[in-house]
Amino acid sequence: MSQLIVAALQEIKAELKALELWSPLPPSPEAMASTAPFCCDTMPFEHWLQFVLLPRMQALLDGDHPLPEKVSILPMAEVALAKYSQDTRLLLYWIGRFDACFQTD
Repeated sequence: MSQLIVAALQEIKAELKALELWSPLPPSPEAMASTAPFCCDTMPFEHWLQFVLLPRMQALLDGDHPLPEKVSILPMAEVALAKYSQDTRLLLYWIGRFDACFQTD
């Protein structure tokens, strides 16, 4: 399962870059301290993917720590990315594949 997670994370990163949604500058410490889901009160969703999800998941995998039991990012991604003129379907696909790695049904 971890190979599928790593592949999905790599593709999410690649798509963020391809869509020019990758930020060269990190959010402020205040923005990173948000307790709102997806830091939605302090940063755009794509920054949350880049600066929160990707590094935290990588740290869990690298440290062989327990992974979340359930992940459901796609619904938020669909709403948050709808505002962009770019074709985000491939990014949404990979976010959905990432979510699916944690489905136990």
